[in-house]
Amino acid sequence: MRVIASSVRKGNILEVDGRLYAVISAESFFPGKGTPTTQIDMRRISDGVKTTQRYKTTEQVERAHVEDRPYTFLYEDGDGFHFMNKENYDQIAVSKDVLGDQAVYLQPEMECMLSVFEGNAVAIDLPQRVTLEVVETQAVVKGQTASSSYKPALLSNGVKTLVPPHIDVGTRIVVMTADGAYCERAKD
Repeated sequence: MRVIASSVRKGNILEVDGRLYAVISAESFFPGKGTPTTQIDMRRISDGVKTTQRYKTTEQVERAHVEDRPYTFLYEDGDGFHFMNKENYDQIAVSKDVLGDQAVYLQPEMECMLSVFEGNAVAIDLPQRVTLEVVETQAVVKGQTASSSYKPALLSNGVKTLVPPHIDVGTRIVVMTADGAYCERAKD
Protein backbone atom coordinates (compact mmCIF):
# COMPACT_ATOMS: atom_id res chain seq x y z
CA MET A 1 0.00 0.00 0.00
CA ARG A 2 1.44 3.36 -1.00
CA VAL A 3 1.36 6.18 1.57
CA ILE A 4 2.88 9.65 1.71
CA ALA A 5 6.21 9.86 3.52
CA SER A 6 4.94 12.27 6.19
CA SER A 7 2.44 9.64 7.43
CA VAL A 8 5.12 7.01 8.19
CA ARG A 9 5.49 6.29 11.91
CA LYS A 10 7.83 4.32 14.17
CA GLY A 11 7.05 0.60 13.95
CA ASN A 12 5.75 0.69 10.35
CA ILE A 13 7.19 -1.84 7.93
CA LEU A 14 8.29 -0.37 4.59
CA GLU A 15 9.23 -2.11 1.36
CA VAL A 16 12.15 -0.34 -0.34
CA ASP A 17 13.83 -1.86 -3.43
CA GLY A 18 12.19 -5.23 -2.73
CA ARG A 19 13.48 -5.45 0.86
CA LEU A 20 11.60 -4.99 4.13
CA TYR A 21 12.60 -2.31 6.62
CA ALA A 22 11.30 -1.60 10.14
CA VAL A 23 10.97 2.13 10.85
CA ILE A 24 13.01 3.18 13.89
CA SER A 25 12.07 6.86 13.71
CA ALA A 26 10.45 9.27 11.28
CA GLU A 27 10.82 13.03 11.52
CA SER A 28 9.40 15.73 9.27
CA PHE A 29 11.29 18.97 8.64
CA PHE A 30 9.55 22.14 7.48
CA PRO A 31 12.21 24.74 6.58
CA GLY A 32 11.15 28.34 6.13
CA LYS A 33 12.44 28.24 2.60
CA GLY A 34 12.59 25.13 0.48
CA THR A 35 10.79 21.81 0.25
CA PRO A 36 9.57 20.07 3.42
CA THR A 37 11.23 16.68 3.90
CA THR A 38 10.76 13.57 6.02
CA GLN A 39 13.80 11.72 7.35
CA ILE A 40 13.18 8.03 8.08
CA ASP A 41 15.64 5.90 10.08
CA MET A 42 15.09 2.22 9.25
CA ARG A 43 16.50 -1.21 10.08
CA ARG A 44 16.62 -3.81 7.31
CA ILE A 45 14.79 -6.84 8.64
CA SER A 46 16.84 -9.45 6.77
CA ASP A 47 20.23 -8.54 8.25
CA GLY A 48 19.70 -5.71 10.77
CA VAL A 49 21.58 -3.02 8.80
CA LYS A 50 20.43 0.49 9.75
CA THR A 51 19.92 3.13 7.10
CA THR A 52 18.50 6.64 6.77
CA GLN A 53 16.38 7.86 3.84
CA ARG A 54 15.11 11.36 3.07
CA TYR A 55 11.88 11.88 1.15
CA LYS A 56 9.82 14.91 0.19
CA THR A 57 6.84 14.89 2.57
CA THR A 58 4.42 14.35 -0.33
CA GLU A 59 6.49 11.56 -1.93
CA GLN A 60 4.91 8.10 -1.96
CA VAL A 61 6.54 5.15 -0.14
CA GLU A 62 5.47 1.51 -0.12
CA ARG A 63 4.18 0.28 3.24
CA ALA A 64 4.25 -3.51 3.44
CA HIS A 65 0.99 -5.25 4.28
CA VAL A 66 1.69 -6.93 7.61
CA GLU A 67 -0.80 -8.61 9.89
CA ASP A 68 -0.60 -7.89 13.61
CA ARG A 69 -1.63 -11.00 15.51
CA PRO A 70 -1.57 -11.89 19.23
CA TYR A 71 0.91 -14.63 20.13
CA THR A 72 2.02 -16.24 23.40
CA PHE A 73 5.71 -16.74 24.16
CA LEU A 74 6.56 -20.42 24.72
CA TYR A 75 10.33 -20.96 24.93
CA GLU A 76 13.76 -20.11 23.54
CA ASP A 77 16.18 -22.50 21.83
CA GLY A 78 18.94 -22.47 19.19
CA ASP A 79 16.42 -21.61 16.44
CA GLY A 80 15.24 -18.48 18.23
CA PHE A 81 12.18 -17.61 20.28
CA HIS A 82 9.03 -19.68 19.81
CA PHE A 83 5.53 -18.19 19.96
CA MET A 84 2.07 -19.75 19.59
CA ASN A 85 -1.15 -18.30 18.20
CA LYS A 86 -3.84 -19.29 20.74
CA GLU A 87 -6.64 -19.20 18.16
CA ASN A 88 -5.28 -21.84 15.76
CA TYR A 89 -2.25 -23.16 17.73
CA ASP A 90 0.19 -22.25 14.93
CA GLN A 91 3.74 -21.87 16.18
CA ILE A 92 6.30 -19.46 14.79
CA ALA A 93 10.02 -19.07 15.48
CA VAL A 94 11.30 -15.50 15.78
CA SER A 95 15.01 -14.75 15.32
CA LYS A 96 17.05 -12.83 17.87
CA ASP A 97 17.50 -10.03 15.30
CA VAL A 98 13.76 -9.27 15.30
CA LEU A 99 13.59 -9.05 19.10
CA GLY A 100 16.83 -7.13 19.57
CA ASP A 101 17.27 -5.70 23.08
CA GLN A 102 13.71 -6.59 24.07
CA ALA A 103 14.52 -10.32 24.36
CA VAL A 104 15.51 -9.96 28.03
CA TYR A 105 11.94 -8.96 28.96
CA LEU A 106 10.28 -12.11 27.56
CA GLN A 107 8.63 -14.31 30.18
CA PRO A 108 6.85 -17.66 29.73
CA GLU A 109 3.18 -17.27 28.74
CA MET A 110 3.68 -13.55 27.92
CA GLU A 111 1.17 -12.16 25.42
CA CYS A 112 2.82 -10.24 22.55
CA MET A 113 1.75 -8.77 19.22
CA LEU A 114 3.72 -10.11 16.27
CA SER A 115 3.76 -8.39 12.89
CA VAL A 116 3.69 -11.20 10.32
CA PHE A 117 4.61 -10.75 6.63
CA GLU A 118 4.21 -13.77 4.32
CA GLY A 119 4.38 -16.19 7.27
CA ASN A 120 7.48 -14.66 8.85
CA ALA A 121 7.60 -12.47 11.96
CA VAL A 122 9.16 -9.12 11.07
CA ALA A 123 8.47 -7.12 14.25
CA ILE A 124 7.29 -7.69 17.81
CA ASP A 125 5.42 -5.49 20.26
CA LEU A 126 5.88 -6.48 23.92
CA PRO A 127 3.60 -5.31 26.74
CA GLN A 128 4.59 -1.83 27.93
CA ARG A 129 5.29 -3.03 31.47
CA VAL A 130 6.68 -6.22 32.96
CA THR A 131 7.06 -7.37 36.59
CA LEU A 132 10.54 -8.48 37.70
CA GLU A 133 12.31 -9.23 40.97
CA VAL A 134 15.26 -7.24 42.35
CA VAL A 135 18.14 -9.70 42.93
CA GLU A 136 20.88 -7.27 43.93
CA THR A 137 20.90 -3.72 45.29
CA GLN A 138 22.39 -1.65 48.08
CA ALA A 139 20.93 -2.11 51.56
CA VAL A 140 18.09 0.10 52.76
CA VAL A 141 19.33 2.99 54.90
CA LYS A 142 17.02 3.76 57.81
CA GLY A 143 15.53 7.24 57.72
CA GLN A 144 16.01 7.63 53.99
CA THR A 145 12.84 8.83 52.28
CA ALA A 146 11.50 8.15 48.81
CA SER A 147 13.13 11.28 47.44
CA SER A 148 14.53 11.84 43.99
CA SER A 149 17.71 9.91 44.83
CA TYR A 150 17.84 6.51 43.16
CA LYS A 151 20.18 3.56 43.63
CA PRO A 152 21.31 0.92 41.10
CA ALA A 153 19.63 -2.50 41.14
CA LEU A 154 20.09 -5.75 39.22
CA LEU A 155 16.85 -7.43 38.12
CA SER A 156 16.08 -11.15 37.73
CA ASN A 157 16.49 -10.91 33.94
CA GLY A 158 20.01 -9.41 34.19
CA VAL A 159 19.01 -5.81 33.41
CA LYS A 160 20.38 -3.00 35.57
CA THR A 161 18.07 -0.13 36.46
CA LEU A 162 17.69 2.64 39.04
CA VAL A 163 15.19 2.17 41.89
CA PRO A 164 14.06 4.31 44.85
CA PRO A 165 15.93 3.82 48.15
CA HIS A 166 13.06 1.89 49.81
CA ILE A 167 13.30 -1.00 47.30
CA ASP A 168 15.22 -3.99 48.72
CA VAL A 169 16.44 -7.38 47.42
CA GLY A 170 13.50 -9.72 46.74
CA THR A 171 11.05 -6.90 46.01
CA ARG A 172 9.01 -7.34 42.83
CA ILE A 173 8.86 -4.16 40.74
CA VAL A 174 7.24 -3.07 37.49
CA VAL A 175 9.59 -1.76 34.77
CA MET A 176 8.98 -0.27 31.33
CA THR A 177 10.04 -2.61 28.51
CA ALA A 178 10.97 0.32 26.24
CA ASP A 179 13.89 1.52 28.38
CA GLY A 180 14.01 -0.63 31.54
CA ALA A 181 13.05 2.30 33.78
CA TYR A 182 11.47 1.69 37.21
CA CYS A 183 7.74 2.35 37.21
CA GLU A 184 6.32 1.17 40.55
CA ARG A 185 6.39 -1.57 43.16
CA ALA A 186 4.41 -4.62 42.05
CA LYS A 187 1.02 -4.97 43.72
CA ASP A 188 1.11 -8.76 44.05
